[in-house]
Amino acid sequence: MPSESEIWFDRARAVTPGGVNSPVRAFAAVGGTPRFMASGSGAWLTDVDGRSYVDLVCSWGPMLLGHAHPAVVAAVTEAISRGSSYGTPTANEVLLAEEIVARTPVESVRLVSSGTEATMSAIRLARGFTGRDVVVKFSGCYHGHVDSLLASAGSGLATLGVSTTPGVPESSAAQTIVLPYNDRAAVEAAFAEHGSAIACLITEASPGNMGVVPPEPGFNAFLAETCTRFGALFVSDEVMTGFRVSRSGQWGTDGATEGWVPDLMTFGKVMGGGFPAAAFGGRADVMAMLSPQGPVYQAGTLSGNPVATAAGLATLQLATEDVYAGVDAVAATISSAATDALTAAGVPHRLQSNGNMFSVFFGEAVAGAAVRDYATAQTQDSEVFKAFFHAMLDAGVYLPPSAFESWFVSGAHDDRAVQHVLDALPAAAAAAAKASPGSTNGSNN
Repeated sequence: MPSESEIWFDRARAVTPGGVNSPVRAFAAVGGTPRFMASGSGAWLTDVDGRSYVDLVCSWGPMLLGHAHPAVVAAVTEAISRGSSYGTPTANEVLLAEEIVARTPVESVRLVSSGTEATMSAIRLARGFTGRDVVVKFSGCYHGHVDSLLASAGSGLATLGVSTTPGVPESSAAQTIVLPYNDRAAVEAAFAEHGSAIACLITEASPGNMGVVPPEPGFNAFLAETCTRFGALFVSDEVMTGFRVSRSGQWGTDGATEGWVPDLMTFGKVMGGGFPAAAFGGRADVMAMLSPQGPVYQAGTLSGNPVATAAGLATLQLATEDVYAGVDAVAATISSAATDALTAAGVPHRLQSNGNMFSVFFGEAVAGAAVRDYATAQTQDSEVFKAFFHAMLDAGVYLPPSAFESWFVSGAHDDRAVQHVLDALPAAAAAAAKASPGSTNGSNN
């Protein structure tokens, strides 16, 4: 007899391409039927068949406080009781923008509804401000499904084995220079050849869409300095890391200490508290180019939605240093236990982390040294990950259904949830060992 998830997946495929509204949800990389979730509470998800899972996806990052946090629910309930959308300015838009400005180096912020919209708008603004067209990005960095940024974008494209995508005009792709991540020489060469045409360089502040591949020490500072030297704008994409890896995002862990500031930044996920909300911001003179103050047009009917801003504001106000310390501690416990279990089972692997974001790369090809770029990340053994994923799923732990994604935890991952994960790891490691062509050792950073 089919499960409820199987029934719903069949119905979904009849009316939705692939049965999902975002490709990685389809389980294409791991096989099997995607779990249709019915509810979330704290650290746990419950599917339509009534099975519960410790959630290590956390809606791909936004649920820093856990699912259905009472204070966030209360803020949303109060907001929606007054109406769901007005198409006018609201006080909450200002309050959320003030919270973002207070936590980051940006001077001015424009709210939008998705991370893709934020990066798309930031690119348009950079082109309008500089009068140039060319964009530099890094292979494996994902910045949403913006035409000019889908080239070698990691994440969903990597999960599905797609290196490019139909529908992107050659003229758009031709305006994008794609470089290897963490490669200073490649950056220098690109700017030496094309510097006068480059409008901006955009990078994930710390990539999490090819697995977790942190910037090497000083790399972001080098990018900022290079852009300044050539008159281009430095766009730091913190849709994933913003307000997740620290109170001030990735910038709080490197820019704040090294003394550099991006020209533009993009935000999303955590700042929406689980609702569709995102933002881009930066230098006041650059942001002043936006309509209605300046000539660069950008608009959105649901931008600054009163319910989404209520959820985001409540989440950021509750995201204290104590919360970050707790989330970091849980991430350290689970990541350490994962690599210990895999090492004990003889599974070649490498665990990499950045703050409370972490992921495991499987296979001999990645076990010996740091994964520092997309080309190396692609050499991992996805079949071993598939075995590990399904063993964890069977044990009631919901991992990202892709080897190219970060794992996430929340402030709601208490001792019971953490222990459930730890108890599941040995059997999952054994399953990975059976699927692994090698069985030597693992390492971590």
